[in-house]
Amino acid sequence: IYAVGGQVRDQFLGLEPKDKDYVVVGSTEQQMLDAVTFGHDSFQPVIDMIISLAQECAKDPWEMPEPTYDAVALYKEMHAKVCSDLSAAYKIRDKKGRRDRIDAIKKEALGAYEGNELYSAVVLQSTFKELEGEVVRQDILKTGQRIDGRDTKTIRPIVCEVDFLPRTHGSALFTRGETQAIVVATLGTKDDEQIIDALDGEFRKRFLLHYNFPPYSVGEVGRMGTPGRREIGHGELAWRAINPVLPSKEEFPYTIRIVSEITESNGSSSMATVCGSSLALQAAGVPLAKPVAGIAMGLIKEKDQFAVLSDILGDEDHLGDMDFKVAGTKDGITSLQMDIKITSITKEIMEIALHQAQEGRMHILGEMAKAISTPRSDLSDYAPRITVINIDKDKIREVIGSGGKVIREITETTGVKIEIEDDGTIRIASNDGVASKKAIDWIQNIVAVPELNKIYEGKVVRMLEFGAFVNFLGNHDGLVHISEIANRRINKVEDELKLGDVVKVKVIGFDDRGKIRLSMKQVEPAEGSAEPASAAH
Repeated sequence: IYAVGGQVRDQFLGLEPKDKDYVVVGSTEQQMLDAVTFGHDSFQPVIDMIISLAQECAKDPWEMPEPTYDAVALYKEMHAKVCSDLSAAYKIRDKKGRRDRIDAIKKEALGAYEGNELYSAVVLQSTFKELEGEVVRQDILKTGQRIDGRDTKTIRPIVCEVDFLPRTHGSALFTRGETQAIVVATLGTKDDEQIIDALDGEFRKRFLLHYNFPPYSVGEVGRMGTPGRREIGHGELAWRAINPVLPSKEEFPYTIRIVSEITESNGSSSMATVCGSSLALQAAGVPLAKPVAGIAMGLIKEKDQFAVLSDILGDEDHLGDMDFKVAGTKDGITSLQMDIKITSITKEIMEIALHQAQEGRMHILGEMAKAISTPRSDLSDYAPRITVINIDKDKIREVIGSGGKVIREITETTGVKIEIEDDGTIRIASNDGVASKKAIDWIQNIVAVPELNKIYEGKVVRMLEFGAFVNFLGNHDGLVHISEIANRRINKVEDELKLGDVVKVKVIGFDDRGKIRLSMKQVEPAEGSAEPASAAH
């Protein structure tokens, strides 16, 4: 939804607000908070309808059987055994060392109940997990100190590097604590766009972002196959963060693909992807409106006491109450996603989280600027150069030729890629500047109109007794009368010319039928004479 004059407006044709899902969007922190509040108020009637329907149609809730053991007694007993050890373990800053110590404590604690038929393995593991959460949460709320020793607002150390992979069009290495992403930017042509067959019709996607999360990034061994829902979702979130700052197709006529490889993960790899993507795109020479950074916020809440955490670790995500990802520029938010594990959060918590995220984002952007602060003015030597020219749309068929003969000859001869739009826009893509210029000249010669008294270079294509026909500007033939071949009398055309000769000719007139009259003997060196590349083919 979006607000216009305080009214809820729907972006889907013909649908009333009650008929669709609600999506809240915004820009600056205050605008985002206002939009969320406005959206929350607006969908209350829908919630009331759902509650009313549930009261009328819902089945009776299941009756959960009472546990056969004293859960409170088990919790207290295990708490007394492991609480101090767990608290010390969660002060180990290294993720692997911390996890190894916690696993050892868990093994010892659960081993004490081996042979005890009163408690199942599931019950014991669940109780231990509950204890982990209690220890971490209380330490943060009481001391303000987190698992790795940071306070609630401190961001982990950040290291940024661009051109990490020199053969790519653009690349970056972004490391934040124990989370790291290698991000590669690749530029392509329209042929590389993704064709989406959507419910409302087919469309093409010129910005692609793929997020890969291999098992080794979290120290595991596993099968690497097609992307799962998590990878697709994280990639879509990062795509939404970057897309608003990309240049228009008219300004930058490239297809852009980002691939983010997560090499290690301990919290917020999707936001590392956002930061790495921004760096890689700038390194590739993509003129972003502004750099983008992302941060994941967390929450620990017990009754009226709460703590909002900046740049959360994986354990703080698992044991906490919120995973709130915010991405944006120095001026505002471009992407936002929230998952909460409690029934609700207050407007106060939301406001604190947004403004604390803004502070963190400013810090991250500052660290990123140390590696690269503005997009490069030149593309990589390995990236295709796209040149845009415009022709009269009535000339398109001449450039394409019968059955695509002409355009195929141009591409096969020069090795460039050519895209032609219905409005006459032509894009020529090539890594070779000479080949690109050759193709451009060729096309411009095809669509050019011969001008009186102008000199051109052409090829002799037919000879008759009274003169020779010369092809120039790609698809124009003109007659050089035998009297216009040389400044002396000649008896036969063959004495001066042969088929395939490349000659310079001057347009000296047009007959009543529009046929072009040419002269070789009137050619004089002149400023601005045209020498079409196509004449050599």
